[in-house]
Amino acid sequence: MDLLVVGRRVRHFRKQRGLTLEELGGKVGLAVSQLSLLENGKREPKLSQLQSLSAELGVGIAELLEPEAPDERAALEIELERAQQGALYAALGLPRVPVGKSMSQEVLESLVGMHRELVRRANEAIATPEEARRANTELRVRQRQLDHHWPDLEQEALKLLAVVGHERGALTHHDVARMARHLGFEIIHVNDLPHSTRSVTDLASGRIYLPPASIPGGHGLRGLALQAMAHRVLGHREPSSYAEFLFQRLQINYFAGACLMPEPASVVFLTDRKKNRDLAIEDFRDAFGVTHEAAGMRFLNLATVHLGLPVHFLRVGDDGAIYKAYENDGLPIPVDVSGSVEGQLVPRGWAARAAFERTNRTTEFHQITDTPAGTFWCSTQTGSTSTTEEFSISVGVRFADSKWFRGRDTRVRADASKVAAAGGAHSAELESRWAGLAWPSAKVHAHILSPLPAGTFPGVDDQEVYEFLEAHSRQ
Repeated sequence: MDLLVVGRRVRHFRKQRGLTLEELGGKVGLAVSQLSLLENGKREPKLSQLQSLSAELGVGIAELLEPEAPDERAALEIELERAQQGALYAALGLPRVPVGKSMSQEVLESLVGMHRELVRRANEAIATPEEARRANTELRVRQRQLDHHWPDLEQEALKLLAVVGHERGALTHHDVARMARHLGFEIIHVNDLPHSTRSVTDLASGRIYLPPASIPGGHGLRGLALQAMAHRVLGHREPSSYAEFLFQRLQINYFAGACLMPEPASVVFLTDRKKNRDLAIEDFRDAFGVTHEAAGMRFLNLATVHLGLPVHFLRVGDDGAIYKAYENDGLPIPVDVSGSVEGQLVPRGWAARAAFERTNRTTEFHQITDTPAGTFWCSTQTGSTSTTEEFSISVGVRFADSKWFRGRDTRVRADASKVAAAGGAHSAELESRWAGLAWPSAKVHAHILSPLPAGTFPGVDDQEVYEFLEAHSRQ
């Protein structure tokens, strides 16, 4: 029984009969206050009371209990009551507005409209797995159309670098701090960042909070600081959708890479190495003092536009699941029915997975791979996260373009030309022996399947951030 609907239907039929609360209450043996609570959906009627009401109103009990509101006005009142009872409105801490006959139709429609918009925006802010994959796919297609190169972001990075006069080599932490001060920020390293954040910017006091400067691989902190500054440089506002959030993240990552590896100096370095047929991601990484992943992504930004080399980039977990994947060289990256690559498994013969089998992982692993779409050459480096999860970073080109790279003479070659599925070719003998007898429990990739928490920024606990800022504002 839907008490709100039943109550409104009782009221509707009472008014149709021209009865007041006192009159109907007297006929069915209910006090005015009790009948009012029933009509407002705050009291559940007993069967005997429903029988009495049915008899006095001249309608069947089944008609009283129909699930539809009796008219448009009642439907709006019910919708407003439900909205004000919901957790979304309660979280705002606002008082509830009494819904009754004294409320004008215009006010009622306005309040219901605002609640509908509140729900719409809340739903839009939550990225379901399907929405996240769709937005990622659309952004990946857009990047491919631009050969992963964004000239406007390159120019913004060069403008900020000009403030400290940096042109080539490793950008120092000191210069990053100077760039921050130019934008009105102070960089502060803390031990208690909210768990769901990589950095927090206090716009009121002009502070950028980062992890401790002494953490292993601390050179990555320059990138975090630059990403935080990028929001100010690029004029970002709070994202209104998950797609906008993703695009902003792409922009800040690109901007940070363009600052750490300036386009003019990077192009000179890479052009010279290509001329000498000695291109290597590890040398590009070391020349600018960045992570291998950052160097690989930056190479992706510049290779096609400046070197004439279509390329592909993969970040893959040690189980073969894709975390990031981009290509404009035709590499047949596995996709699902929606075109998404995240969570898909790369074939076992690919370098992105074969690199984990090496004993010596200190240098790049080179491999030639035959695929259904042709032959490709890859350079792969493995690494691990702070939680010891292993991953590989692969940058590669079509085999014909491998002549420009160090490691082109590798004798490691894998034949995946007939492998369309991620699991690879399997033995017919093993299949006949075990088909129907195996029941594995799949490892679930939470980053792919879990919806992101609601909040101003997807995946971030707003309350934890506010408590963090409140605590540090008093220091």
